[in-house]
Amino acid sequence: MMFSKSRLTCVLFLSFVTRTIAQFNMSSNQNLAVYWGQNSYGAVNPSDPANWQQPISYYCNDDVIDTIPIAFLDEFYSTGNLPSINLANTCTSPLFPGTNLLNCSSLAADIEYCQAAGKIVTISLGGASGSVGFTNDTEAAAYAQTIWDLFLEGSSSTRPFGSAVLDGIDMDIEGGSQTGFVSFLSALRTLMDGGSKPYYITAAPQCPYPDAYIGTTLNEFGFDAVYVQFYNNYCGLTNYDNPNAWDYSIWANWATTISPNPDVKVYIGAPASSTAAGSGYVSPSTFTPIIQQTMAEYSSFGGVMLWDASQAYENDRYDISVKDALLGGTSAPPSTTTITTTTTSTTTTVPTTTTTTIITTVPTTSTTSTSTTSSTSPTTTSGTGSCAGVAAWQTGVAYVGGDEVTYGGDLWTANWWSEDDVPGGVSGDWTNNGACATMPTTTTTITTTPTTTSTTVSTAITTSTSTTSSTSPTITSGTVSCAGVAAWQTGAAYVGGDEVTYGGDLWTANWWSESDVPGGDSGDWTNNGACV
Repeated sequence: MMFSKSRLTCVLFLSFVTRTIAQFNMSSNQNLAVYWGQNSYGAVNPSDPANWQQPISYYCNDDVIDTIPIAFLDEFYSTGNLPSINLANTCTSPLFPGTNLLNCSSLAADIEYCQAAGKIVTISLGGASGSVGFTNDTEAAAYAQTIWDLFLEGSSSTRPFGSAVLDGIDMDIEGGSQTGFVSFLSALRTLMDGGSKPYYITAAPQCPYPDAYIGTTLNEFGFDAVYVQFYNNYCGLTNYDNPNAWDYSIWANWATTISPNPDVKVYIGAPASSTAAGSGYVSPSTFTPIIQQTMAEYSSFGGVMLWDASQAYENDRYDISVKDALLGGTSAPPSTTTITTTTTSTTTTVPTTTTTTIITTVPTTSTTSTSTTSSTSPTTTSGTGSCAGVAAWQTGVAYVGGDEVTYGGDLWTANWWSEDDVPGGVSGDWTNNGACATMPTTTTTITTTPTTTSTTVSTAITTSTSTTSSTSPTITSGTVSCAGVAAWQTGAAYVGGDEVTYGGDLWTANWWSESDVPGGDSGDWTNNGACV
């Protein structure tokens, strides 16, 4: 069914008169998930309140949207040791006595209306400014009961949505530690399995693989779907034609070879308008072939996620264009997936025991199959390279794919857009082309504890992986000068490339970080060695 805008009024009318309700099907590759709750349009258009976010039921009057994650439960432990939720302009009061938890029971009928229309409605935990996390597994497992009682099939006197029973949770984790996440989700899944209806657990990682804040959890717990955010990053939709940036194939490979749930679905997450994100928005005419080509190529493709409903509706019903593309796509291939990449660098910053079969096709008649157990350093090519005329790498300079720099006596080539990510660091932004022929050779050994796996190929890859994951800082050997570098401070915000001293060593921030101690399990910092 095509939802052209000229027919929208008729579709809406018929949906009230005579409507066959299609029940949600997680195994479909035509699903559309659209976040609701943060009034993204209103945030960037404060002078246009008439078109701000509407009640959730407003977005359930047709068959376009299949899943609505409510954004956000933004704090795990607030006043009264209960969570807090933030729904922007929709529900601002009252609070349950003695808590910071909104009583939005007036939304119960709206949520149930959407569910009666065959959609699933979930609660999304986290968000860009969320304060979420656990101190240990015991605390995390106990929190599953809290979520069950407040939002799902349990009972409590402080249910934010009253009688409405949501259909699951979404993990939009964009900071902090992953401590306890697997215990929390496993305990919650046990409760869900004993429920009276199907429940779903999804995640919304950012597109750089592996995700810094939930990547380990993705490898250890079986999610039903991941809404990969292909925006606000080098791997966004605007770089779809750049094989060194667009990495859906890596996520598809994760889905079929690493995820504990081999049936997990991978969605393309996209901004619903040019003002919904800092970068990554593409027009419907650009997005349609991307959707349909990805659907045709990957069995793990599950559909599209949009941020957010208010933006989609004010952008000429962008959601309709996306749904049309999904319904006009071709069927997915069989479940065995072959990933074809061109010079793809995949860096997994988790301890991994990997059995990899690499079938390398070269322009000859021979085919080589090797089985390896890998521990790695940054991508390196053999031999020496001429560094004549090549400038040294500098912090604060933006590089694009193909740019060359010298660093540590070696010649490096940028794999994609990069800024403040040091060559040889955990980002995987750079390929080492070997020691400079015109410079004294300095060998830099990167010892990663636990082991990091990095594979650079121009091949077809089929990978079978068994993973036990936890993160650890990247450590480089040797001593370095710490002159003029300030000591790390709790509460201070750092950005990628910032240097601090801690524990007698020099550390470099891999990305934005606040209160995550160098050497902790967040993986926020690279250890450059002992201070001289």
